[in-house]
Amino acid sequence: MKLLDWLVLAATLCSIIGYGLYRSRGANTVNRYLLAGKTMPWYAMALSIMATQASAITFISTTGQSYVDGMRFVQFYFGLPIAMVVISATVVPRFHNAGVYTAYEYLEKRFDAKTRAIASVVFLLQRGFSVGLALYAPAIVLAVIFGWPDRITTLLMGVVVICYTVVGGVQAIAWTDVQQMMVIFAGLFIALAMIIAQLPPDVGLTDAVYLAGAMGKLNTVDFTFDLNNRYTVWSGLLGGTFLFLSYFGCDQSQVQRYLTGKSIAQSKLSLLFNAIAKIPMQFFILFVGAMVFVFYTFEKPPLLFQKAVLEKVNSPEIHARFDRAFEERKAAAKGLVAAHQSSDAGARAANLERYRGAQSDLDGARKQAGAASGEKDFNDTNYIFLSFVTRYLPAGLVGLIIAVIFAAAMSTIAAEVNSLATVSVIDIYKRHVKPGAEDRHYLLASRAATAFWGLYAVFFAQYGKNLGSLIEAVNMLGSLFYGSLLGVFTLAFFVPRVKGTGAFVGMIAGEAAIFAAFKFTSISFLWYNVIGCVVVILTGLAVQAAVRPASAAR
Repeated sequence: MKLLDWLVLAATLCSIIGYGLYRSRGANTVNRYLLAGKTMPWYAMALSIMATQASAITFISTTGQSYVDGMRFVQFYFGLPIAMVVISATVVPRFHNAGVYTAYEYLEKRFDAKTRAIASVVFLLQRGFSVGLALYAPAIVLAVIFGWPDRITTLLMGVVVICYTVVGGVQAIAWTDVQQMMVIFAGLFIALAMIIAQLPPDVGLTDAVYLAGAMGKLNTVDFTFDLNNRYTVWSGLLGGTFLFLSYFGCDQSQVQRYLTGKSIAQSKLSLLFNAIAKIPMQFFILFVGAMVFVFYTFEKPPLLFQKAVLEKVNSPEIHARFDRAFEERKAAAKGLVAAHQSSDAGARAANLERYRGAQSDLDGARKQAGAASGEKDFNDTNYIFLSFVTRYLPAGLVGLIIAVIFAAAMSTIAAEVNSLATVSVIDIYKRHVKPGAEDRHYLLASRAATAFWGLYAVFFAQYGKNLGSLIEAVNMLGSLFYGSLLGVFTLAFFVPRVKGTGAFVGMIAGEAAIFAAFKFTSISFLWYNVIGCVVVILTGLAVQAAVRPASAAR
């Protein structure tokens, strides 16, 4: 990066963090530190919820996912609006009226202490893993720019985030998120504009869209019912609805956002805003990735986007194969655009076949290079967008895009670490270790727990590079746990006859069923949420039915 990039990056991040810390003044009680004193307006909560979801993984990995696999990933979000409406109508009023700090505190009010404890532990496990991935994503940025090892970059980012989160509390996080989302939206629009501006003079936006569509990058809807296919309309509407019901209704990192609201109505508005805005936002991010693919159709991409691995590929034959495939694809793309503009059906069909054939050969060369590098299961999806940004955007804009990624990372990591600390202190420490202490003691414990989970994230981030596409990895990790959480909250809200023992055993059975599906089947991870939820409910009902006659007999 050049001096101007550093200045833009520093100014953007310092202003965002400074504003958040300024708004967090007075966070000197547990209530204000963890729930912002329930003073947040709907728009701040809405943007905070969106920013918590829109992590650095979203911009680094989702754009790469679209480059490699097209835009069908957007189907993953089709269930989100349904989930938001359901949660607004059912979950938000219950949590607000119960006066709880965490979602799992509600479970003790409804069931018993052991159910609250197991739900808290399930959350801590899955969210602790996820926050490590969220930290690894910006580490990729520094690794690409400076060539630093991943371990150093995750440690540096972790220390910065820990300091910021320990000091600010949830109020600083929420107000910082508002600024971060503004920077994120600006950065995305500028990135797309720069991609289009750098296409060949005879290739316009409609031509670029046509080329992306010809290669299948714009196929956003798949009505095939296939349990082994990760992204279809059905997996999105059914599995996705269950996932987002779990995420926004049972995951403390999201619940805590709308528990800070001034009122139930304000909290509902924040969720409904996300119901409307999230899919268009995700569609736009994926579209940016598809346009990066078109850009690299005319501008030669690297054989492998991860520079350190590319240096291990010393085969002239592989490089030559890649070069030939690129030139063939470029020529076919130009012929396809010309045929499309002149409405020549014959030339269009011939060039389309040539275009796709060249792409297949280019993919083969990349796969061959990955194998030749010696890296097991090599995947450079997470480096694609950053390669474009650092090589082709002008000075100043590179700094802005890097600031976007860092802002998204800070938002997600800070929110998740804060929620992990909240559950650790409220549901575990205060409930089971040291009940009845002064408020100041729990405030200090919250800060200490925040630091602990930040360090935990740094440790787990070391494994991020082994998980392929980060956007898939983080959602797969969540799906291993969310189904059982959704099931127990469904019992809590809608099945009054099931008591604590049924809920507790149901959660254990639900997790067992999910891990069995993960280990022994090839079912898409989105269906884990459905499986876990259904098993928890059925087991809870069965256990309660067995317990009740036994109690009556005694």
